[in-house]
Amino acid sequence: MSLPKGLAEEVSRNLVMVARLIDEDPEQSYAYARIALRLASRVAAVREAAGFAAYATQKYSEALAEFRAAKRMTGSVELWPVMADCERGLGRPERALAMAGEPEVQKLDKAGQVEMRLVAAGARRDMGELDAAIVTLQSPELASHSVQPWTARLRYAYADALLAAGREDEAREWFAKTIEADKDGATDASDRLAELDGVEFVDAAAMDDADLDDEPDEIDEDDDQDDAEVAAAERASDQAEYYDEDDDEYEPVPDSDSDVDVTDEIVLIEDDEDDEPRDERDERDERDERDEREDRDKA
Repeated sequence: MSLPKGLAEEVSRNLVMVARLIDEDPEQSYAYARIALRLASRVAAVREAAGFAAYATQKYSEALAEFRAAKRMTGSVELWPVMADCERGLGRPERALAMAGEPEVQKLDKAGQVEMRLVAAGARRDMGELDAAIVTLQSPELASHSVQPWTARLRYAYADALLAAGREDEAREWFAKTIEADKDGATDASDRLAELDGVEFVDAAAMDDADLDDEPDEIDEDDDQDDAEVAAAERASDQAEYYDEDDDEYEPVPDSDSDVDVTDEIVLIEDDEDDEPRDERDERDERDERDEREDRDKA
């Protein structure tokens, strides 16, 4: 509302893109945040958006500066937990723990206080104080049976700290409780629990691909069998052609009681004459023989 209409619309469009892309494309979200910051650096909402975009890209020093600027402009302490987490990101867990003990924490709402507890526990773990981290997370909010927006993250952090401390049975119990509260699947508690129980997930798509890779061998085997059958059929067809009753060059195979392959009994009649009928050939031979006798008698 503090900006001219045209400028306000331009800044708003960039802030919308920051919010849309911050999870799926943090770098692009950060680029839109820098445009909005250049156009309206004195607007608290712009400084806050720029801080979150920088935080998403792990530019913790820049994020912390933007959050501090937004806090000065608004006087609100709601950014206190994420400011403390920026201190962790900068390798200063002691600063984060110090912020967890500041009066600002008491001004936070319930969600903010739980978030601050998560940051403090993370700082303890950064310092190698696993038992202290576990104690930090033990709170009425953790013990409560009611499910709130922060319940899944709080239970998950507690289960993860227990597992890091070697308390596997307790970790398994709290990962299971996390799953009960995590209706949206915001955490990977189900995978962590399955890993603890020794369950191995199989990629169905990979198995399908493997099956497809095996199919050509099976198809080739079938093709070989089909080719063999076709070849046998062709041989049988070729053999059958030898038994054409109208062909004078072949004689029919006599019947036999024994089981004999008829293809082995083909008898080819040798004939030196050229396709001359048998009766004419016999008559000619008799005539030639008679002529020879007459010639001898005359001699």
